[in-house]
Amino acid sequence: MSQTVHHTRIRAIQNAIRDLETVDGWLFYDFRGSDPLAYRVLLLDSSQHVTRRWYYWIPRTGEPVKLLHRIEPHVLDDLPGSSHLYVSWDQQRTALDTLLRGQRRIAMQYSPLNAVPYLSRVDAGTIELIRSLGVEIVTSADLVQRFEAVWTEEQLESHRYAVTTLRRIVDEAFTHVASCLVRQQPLTEYDLQQFILSRIHETGMTTSSAPIAAVDAHSADPHYSPGESDSSPITRESLVLIDLWAKRTAPGSVYGDITWTGYTGHQAPPKHRLIFEHVRQGRDGALSFIQAQLAAGRFPCGWEVDDVCRGKICDAGYGDFFIHRTGHSIGEEVHGNGTNIDNLETHDGRQILPHTCFSIEPGIYLPGEFGIRSELDVYVTDQEAIVYGLPLQTEIISLL
Repeated sequence: MSQTVHHTRIRAIQNAIRDLETVDGWLFYDFRGSDPLAYRVLLLDSSQHVTRRWYYWIPRTGEPVKLLHRIEPHVLDDLPGSSHLYVSWDQQRTALDTLLRGQRRIAMQYSPLNAVPYLSRVDAGTIELIRSLGVEIVTSADLVQRFEAVWTEEQLESHRYAVTTLRRIVDEAFTHVASCLVRQQPLTEYDLQQFILSRIHETGMTTSSAPIAAVDAHSADPHYSPGESDSSPITRESLVLIDLWAKRTAPGSVYGDITWTGYTGHQAPPKHRLIFEHVRQGRDGALSFIQAQLAAGRFPCGWEVDDVCRGKICDAGYGDFFIHRTGHSIGEEVHGNGTNIDNLETHDGRQILPHTCFSIEPGIYLPGEFGIRSELDVYVTDQEAIVYGLPLQTEIISLL
């Protein structure tokens, strides 16, 4: 990667730091790959052999500074800035003291009380070390979002392709199930999973892991994965849940991630339809809340959206059966590093940023019976919340 690219990235980082007003700079730290976010944000090669601690200080203004061990003085050569070397632990501490002298508040990959564990990459001892120098540490959560979660136009286009293609694969998968049942051809959850996976690859996409295909009681397990030898057969009068995620293979492409449910009969039973309706109301209530907030010129926090969605399901009496967050950030990884829609597993106080994407996927899981989840992806612009891959699911699909 050219030096121009790295210089441009550092200028962008300094602009983002200045936008925060009260932060003096951003301190990156890594030991043996302990902070993959540092490599991603700084556009560094994460495969390089690094065995010693390094620091990279980016002030609000002025030249960045590198602090490196003498054994590995070239680890950050791609980045601009002056270099300072240490050998012993006390030399490292003295160099850090000099580096941060006069700074009051700095950002690091740290989350108070580990509220956002996806961001907490700096170990407690290093946090104690920096604090011992008289510096206040604040979370870099929103800074990381700026460089990890915000999409380019090219990435948005890749998402449109992914989610539209996945939506088509859903229809193909349900058609395949119906065809097998009509022809009395045996079909298991694993067979259906492999059918979906083959269609993903045939459309020029890749996925981090195989999709979920779950029948009846297995659909009550949010992360169920069918095995080749022990998955259930798909028979008539059964609920079928499929959750699939994929992206194009081109570098920089981002994921689509959706979940649909079907029933291998003329109409799903009343209880199935009732549970789906509660899930749909939670999903659509969250989406409407986001749209209303953006129309009012406000970008809500992840926990607020979760509360709206979860509130609908709690009001219906099924709060104890909604056992995961409402949604997750989506990016080059299916679970991205932006704001999650979460006030259950974590209290995500990050604001949703323009040009980012996340899922809304409430679920109600009744152990031993069945589970319903309905998932869509929301892309946020400066003024609106957009869902691609329409139409949305409004009822359980009858497959026969």
